[in-house]
Amino acid sequence: MTEAKKDEMAGTEQPFVEHLKELRDRLLYCIYGLVAAGILLAIFPGPSGLIDWISKPIMAHMPPGAKLIATGVFSPFFVPLKVLMMGAFLLALPWVLYQLWMFVAPGLYKHEKLFALPLIMFGSLLAYTGLAFVQFFVLDKMFAFIQNFTPANVAATPDIASYVESILSLYIAFALAFQVPIVVMLLTRFNIVTIQQLKDFRGYFIVVAFVIAAVVTPPDVISQLALAIPMCILYEVGLFASKFYTKFSKKPEEAEAESKPT
Repeated sequence: MTEAKKDEMAGTEQPFVEHLKELRDRLLYCIYGLVAAGILLAIFPGPSGLIDWISKPIMAHMPPGAKLIATGVFSPFFVPLKVLMMGAFLLALPWVLYQLWMFVAPGLYKHEKLFALPLIMFGSLLAYTGLAFVQFFVLDKMFAFIQNFTPANVAATPDIASYVESILSLYIAFALAFQVPIVVMLLTRFNIVTIQQLKDFRGYFIVVAFVIAAVVTPPDVISQLALAIPMCILYEVGLFASKFYTKFSKKPEEAEAESKPT
């Protein structure tokens, strides 16, 4: 067996029990990471600090001295706890994905590792970018737009539980929507569609992007445009990246076949 073939067959089979033990260990490592991230955030900035941070976009457009209210009996306890858990998960996300990678990597061939690891890293970066985009741009513009329609005799003091629920849904929507390049790259990598077919579908995707934005975002123009336009841009990014990614992650026999003269 050649050296290249040995390298290609780097994935090794393990008994089923060994797989279960490995899975248990990786899940425990994930839990340890989540607990450590939760403890870190509980110490600094703390649950109150997290609430203050995520409420900055709406507080900037409320009257001076106004505060968010808690209408539920247990909201002052459960809402900060929910935010703390979400923050811990986001902080530990790279660690969780690393444990997932360490679990599946021993069973992958070399060419599979070449396309799996970059996708995990790129997908994480896109998710964080989507979250930052919501926090630092979308929420500020959205609440400024909404406050302009608030009558002068109406006190805009939202409930903290409904506010957190609303922005968490936006965080999830944008984090998922920013995965468009990953979906495009996978579709082309596994030959489900070609790059040319995706280019021809470009006009339809624009319509799909605006429909998705209208469904998953609040009924204001700002947040809908803020989701639909980046999705269209990221679609083009996925088309551009697919050209290089498909070549980079080909199987050895595929690359060898293409290199042979016809």
